[in-house]
Amino acid sequence: MNKQISIIGCGWLGLPLAQHLIDKNFKVKGSTTSSKKLAVMKEHAIEGYVVRLTENKILGNYAAFLADSETVIINIPPGLRHHPNKNHVAEIKHLVTAIENHNIKHVLYISSTSVFNDSTNFPQVTAITPPDAKSNTAQQLIEIEQTLQNNSNFSTTILRFGGLFDETRHPAKYLSGKTQISNPEAPLNLIHKKDCIQIIEAILKNQVCNVALNAVYPNHPAKQTYYSAYCERQNLPLPEFDYSSKSKGKIINSSRLVALLNYTFKHVP
Repeated sequence: MNKQISIIGCGWLGLPLAQHLIDKNFKVKGSTTSSKKLAVMKEHAIEGYVVRLTENKILGNYAAFLADSETVIINIPPGLRHHPNKNHVAEIKHLVTAIENHNIKHVLYISSTSVFNDSTNFPQVTAITPPDAKSNTAQQLIEIEQTLQNNSNFSTTILRFGGLFDETRHPAKYLSGKTQISNPEAPLNLIHKKDCIQIIEAILKNQVCNVALNAVYPNHPAKQTYYSAYCERQNLPLPEFDYSSKSKGKIINSSRLVALLNYTFKHVP
């Protein structure tokens, strides 16, 4: 197996992922949208490139970034919260064309469990549940997933993470002190950044292709119960929740990933 990998997006998750894979004897090329990050990447033996996706074309030396890699990990958020009219699908389609032209064998796409709809009956969502969410972000992610899965020029692995967190970035810190928070009884679907990284390594080492996988810690406490307890432990102002309407949510099942990778989640939310 060619152990060179190109990671599109070396940010909060992508940078430590690249560092981890290098420690495991992979050669890693990484992309960033900021030239200021190149020095940091070089310090960690990551071959860095400034590459920016736009709706019309790819900017930067993407040819060198993709050259000689067998696997491309696409790890970039849609960015639709701040730019709701953006066509993220068009951005990825330009990237797909470049991937085709560089003989890439495998694409690992970091997607999200937000592609599944929330409901008041808290449905159990497995890896074979058809994505059905209707938000703009979800619809674009679903189209990208399908575009990659239907491309016969390379194999595709879809990896859908739940809510990502680590010790420095935790959703409870964002919710602390806020009021009128919706869906207090909804089950949580969280995953620690370290589990994300170890799962990606396992996918690469086991060459798991042509499959869609959910990745979420297997316990699903209620939103209000969990975040209130976390804030209390951390001496943070407690959040306040809105019970005026019935909570909507879902329970993400990661059993297919556990079975395929023989993986045990190690980092409790």
